[in-house]
Amino acid sequence: MMCKKLISTLLILWAGVAMAVQEPDYQLIQREPPFELRAYEKFVVAETFVEGDFDSAGRQGFRRVAGYIFGGNRSADGASKKIAMTAPVTVEPMIGGWKLWFVMPKEYGMQDLPAPESREVNLREVQAHRIAAIRFSGFTTAASIQEHTERLQQWIATQGLESRGTPQVARYNDPFTLPWNRRNEILIPVR
Repeated sequence: MMCKKLISTLLILWAGVAMAVQEPDYQLIQREPPFELRAYEKFVVAETFVEGDFDSAGRQGFRRVAGYIFGGNRSADGASKKIAMTAPVTVEPMIGGWKLWFVMPKEYGMQDLPAPESREVNLREVQAHRIAAIRFSGFTTAASIQEHTERLQQWIATQGLESRGTPQVARYNDPFTLPWNRRNEILIPVR
C-alpha cells in the first residue's frame, strides 16, 4: 500500500514538473489545425552536431546537450550551473549528420550562460524569425516525418509563403509519454 502511494505521489510530482517546462515565446499569426504560422522572438540555443541515423543521433545529441544543462558547464567564477530543461528538443538535418538543440530559458542571454565544458556543445543566438508548423502525435519515424513535412510544404505553398530553411523535427515530450499523447512538430522557417 505504501509503495503504491509513493508511486502515485512521484507520478503526480513528475507530471507537474513536465507541465512546467518552458517553451520559446512566439506570436500566433495564423492557425488552421494542424498548421500554424508563428513569429518567434529571438532566443539562445545550446546545440551539438551528431553523425548517424536520426534515432541514434537524437539520443547522442540529447545526452550531450543535457550534460551541458545539468552542470557540464563553467561560469566566469569557475562554478557549474544547472539550467532548467525546456521544450522542444529540436533536430535538423545537416550535411553529414544532424544538429540537435535545446532553447535556453528566456531569462538567459548569451552573456548570462556558462560556457560548455564539452567542445561538442555550442551556444548560439537565433534571431527573431517566422516558422510554419504542423503538429502531430505518435512516433517520429522516417515515414511520419516525411509525411508531415510534405503536408506542411504543401500548406506553405498554398499560403503563398516561401521556405527559407530545412525542415526541423521538434519533440516536446519525454520518451515515456504514450505515443498518442505525444506532441511532435515539423517546423520550417518561412519568409
